[in-house]
Amino acid sequence: MNSLDPLSAAALVTAALLMLSLLVVRRRQRGQARSARQEALDTVAAWPPEAARILNVNERQAYDLLRRALPGFMVLAQVPLSRFVRVPTRNSYTDWLQRVGQLSADLVVCDVGSRVLAVIDIRSADETARSRRRHDRMTRVLKAAGIRVHTWRADDLPSASEVRTSIGSVLVDNAPRGTASRPMPLIPVADITEILAEGDALDHTMEPVPSGFFEEFEPAQR
Repeated sequence: MNSLDPLSAAALVTAALLMLSLLVVRRRQRGQARSARQEALDTVAAWPPEAARILNVNERQAYDLLRRALPGFMVLAQVPLSRFVRVPTRNSYTDWLQRVGQLSADLVVCDVGSRVLAVIDIRSADETARSRRRHDRMTRVLKAAGIRVHTWRADDLPSASEVRTSIGSVLVDNAPRGTASRPMPLIPVADITEILAEGDALDHTMEPVPSGFFEEFEPAQR
């Protein structure tokens, strides 16, 4: 088979480079056009917002349970990890946010100075494999930050006395002196299940966004 002469070879290389340059320019133009279209969209008109609940029924029951069992502590719900976990910026902070920073802890127990003492991770019995990996990744990050993680089954929540035994005493021992008071005796209140059921019967249109709703948009990170 005859080899190409130097002039023909140079012409082929030049043509290939020109085609590659053209492809790069077209891709860049398409990306710029897409960005321009996105910027032109009105935030409200393009994505009509509707109010939704922050917590579902099981999460609200768990929230009320913590408030009753640990009255000397602050309980917060659906807090993004980026709000209470710091990381070094020697690597891309944006990449860290995409991996785990935008994930939210279901319930966060803090002292009165808002220092995080524990996270309650509520797991559904029918969670998907990807949801399980997401929860496990979040748990690994929290434990590495020295934050205790307690996993509760959504369909099998502990009692208030079990919460005080398993969590309350540990939090009191670890809380800085003067920043948290000891849990007080349990005060009898109306059955929260009945209260929540009555409220749920009034309106089903405001249920929270499912925790796995954005899974398909998440990068598959370890």
